[in-house]
Amino acid sequence: FSGGASDKNILLMIWIFILAGAFAQSAKAMGAIDATVNLTLHILPDNLLLAGIFIAACFISLSVGTSVGTIVALTPVAIGIADKTGVELAYMVAIVVGGAFFGDNLSFISDTTIAATKTQGCEMRDKFKVNSLIVMPAALLLLFYYVFAGMHIHTPTQIEAVEWIKVIPYLIVLATALAGINVMLVLFLGILTSGLIGILSSGFDLFGWFGAMGAGITGMGELIIITLLAGGMLEMIRYNGGIDYIVKLTRHVNSKRAGELSIAGLVCLANLCTANNTIAVITIGPIAKNIADRFGIDCRKSASILDTFSCFIQGIIPYGAQMLIAAGLASISPLSIIQYLYYPMLIGICALSAIVFRYPRRYS
Repeated sequence: FSGGASDKNILLMIWIFILAGAFAQSAKAMGAIDATVNLTLHILPDNLLLAGIFIAACFISLSVGTSVGTIVALTPVAIGIADKTGVELAYMVAIVVGGAFFGDNLSFISDTTIAATKTQGCEMRDKFKVNSLIVMPAALLLLFYYVFAGMHIHTPTQIEAVEWIKVIPYLIVLATALAGINVMLVLFLGILTSGLIGILSSGFDLFGWFGAMGAGITGMGELIIITLLAGGMLEMIRYNGGIDYIVKLTRHVNSKRAGELSIAGLVCLANLCTANNTIAVITIGPIAKNIADRFGIDCRKSASILDTFSCFIQGIIPYGAQMLIAAGLASISPLSIIQYLYYPMLIGICALSAIVFRYPRRYS
């Protein structure tokens, strides 16, 4: 249990939580979040707020290849917009989380894309073509829905003036995230610029900055404990043969469609046990390759199935890193977000339909 709790991926996740808490609270204390929200309300019409947040999350995650970095960057802005417009907080946070998984699934620099293509032996661009054919209908359908749903949103008639200097920390966070810089360095730069601008603009003094960071880190305490407990529990499952037992279930596979369904089922179960879609893809990848070779499944299709189903499960489990950090930043329960996670659910439906109805036909 202690070995699982101290796994390097778990500890890295905890460092991200600590830095995210420090950045979110220091940015809030110096007025960066309010300034960024005011800027968003000035730029986007009322009816495009929901669609705009979704597109921003899709674009950033596609550019940086990480759902965690996207959630860290956009969730505080989404929280501020929800507060000013009266949109339910869990609903707004779910839009960011859903858009974050768009890039996690499709980006060329996403860990899951790299793992899926390497284990299946196909080129990233080929996997992207097949994968986009499977999930793009879900993204477009959801975008139209958010445009329609946004028609009922009304922003305040009196929007405060934008304090441009206080927007800088978020612009730096977004720019460095888009540049592909490591999420921990992105957060560190955000903390540093929030502190310097806060002191220069009299948002707080040096000790006020330290106090804000301390409060933010303390607010992540429960999240850190849950993460340690989950890491230990999941390692106990693996240690006692849970993953190996799952693998044995493939011995009854006897057709191409059943082979694709077994790949999907295996990566889903592995993801439920590890709470990490990259680890799930790496764990099941060699088994999936064996099944694909045995039944003549196109390697581009098997890579797409691995990646999409891992993102589907990762996007809806309440103990995944993405859900925990989004819920921690918004100070709400991860369970309250799940009911609004339309994008992960839709890509799961699209991926299952692609197996059942042999789509895309050319690769099936």
